Amino acid sequence: MGRIRRWLNANMPTQDSMRQNRWLAPFADRILRSELWRFTQRSVPRGVALGMLTAFMVPIGQVFAATFLALPARANVPIAALVTFVTNPFVYPFWVVVANKVGGWVVRFDFLLLSNSIERRIEGELGEWLSWFMREAAVTAFGFAIIGIVGAALGYLMAAWGWRWWIGHKWRKRKLERADP
Repeated sequence: MGRIRRWLNANMPTQDSMRQNRWLAPFADRILRSELWRFTQRSVPRGVALGMLTAFMVPIGQVFAATFLALPARANVPIAALVTFVTNPFVYPFWVVVANKVGGWVVRFDFLLLSNSIERRIEGELGEWLSWFMREAAVTAFGFAIIGIVGAALGYLMAAWGWRWWIGHKWRKRKLERADP
């Protein structure tokens, strides 16, 4: 646990780094409120869920989107920003394939009405390619939406359960220390 804590302390954005960021300066007073930076039983699962949702639903600027959405949700800002890295550039191609498979499995259709009409309007190879692209893009986007929603729900539940387990573990340890003379 100490290794993870050291890594988080080294890689988490600090309040000072966010205050000095030129893009966040206009919103710094709202973002830097202390309740958004505390690790509490309610704010951490909210931050995990929000980070998962924005990681899969927002294609560009996920960290900024998670930070701004954490304000009204009263979620932990550093956790929300950190969780968005589940879709970092190294694993993004993997997630695209998974999203395409999930979207195709859920939707199970071969042609969209839009792609059929495009194919009819543009004859030849370009129409076929555009039809294929529209179909696959829609299926993949739908898959990303499903993964984002399910991932946010599972992330919230796992973070809430992990928090309860951690606090229970600390209480049990404290109780055993009191019992030993």
